[in-house]
Amino acid sequence: MPGSRFLNGKTLATVLLGLSLSACVGTAYSGPVEVTRFVGEANMSIGQDPIAITFPEEMSNVRAKDAFYDAVAAELVGLGYTIAEQSQLGAQTARVTTKRSPLAPASSRGPVSVGVGGSTGSYGSGLGVGIGIDLGGNTSRPNALSELSVRISDASGNSVWEGRAQQAISINSPYADVEASAGALAAALFKGFPGGEDAIRGETVSIELDELQE
Repeated sequence: MPGSRFLNGKTLATVLLGLSLSACVGTAYSGPVEVTRFVGEANMSIGQDPIAITFPEEMSNVRAKDAFYDAVAAELVGLGYTIAEQSQLGAQTARVTTKRSPLAPASSRGPVSVGVGGSTGSYGSGLGVGIGIDLGGNTSRPNALSELSVRISDASGNSVWEGRAQQAISINSPYADVEASAGALAAALFKGFPGGEDAIRGETVSIELDELQE
């Protein structure tokens, strides 16, 4: 099951087995991807210079780190960048962070709230993927929020571009799988890069999954 792939330890695996089994019943929910992005003042070099991809936060989950590295790299190459080593002189830097967090219900009878509630975890630790997101067995509504953030800086450290993509999913969604999640979040984040006219002040757009498939 998707949730158990990210966990370490027999105890956690046992707990999540029950959650994963219950998630197999019901309609999967895969929401649109909400993207917020900003274009920095030092934006003349967008898409032109070599760029190194880094993870400022430690990720012990190698599979997740590789999935997000590959997804972000593919999008950047498609935009005209050349992937470089971090030590390469004059290279820009794309700093990548990602996590998955449980969504808390607004009330015992109400819908799931937009905000994140309960404990927060990351793909690096394995927490937050299955733990605390079993909200009464209702798998047809969002149970978790997946997030990808990327900050691009020039060689001098000036911010060139920043973006964040979020997707609400149920725990039995196809996008609970790390490769599918990484691909969808990265594709949405860089769709229409660097952004519209409002991106200098900051813009938020909602991207449906069928738009990404196109």
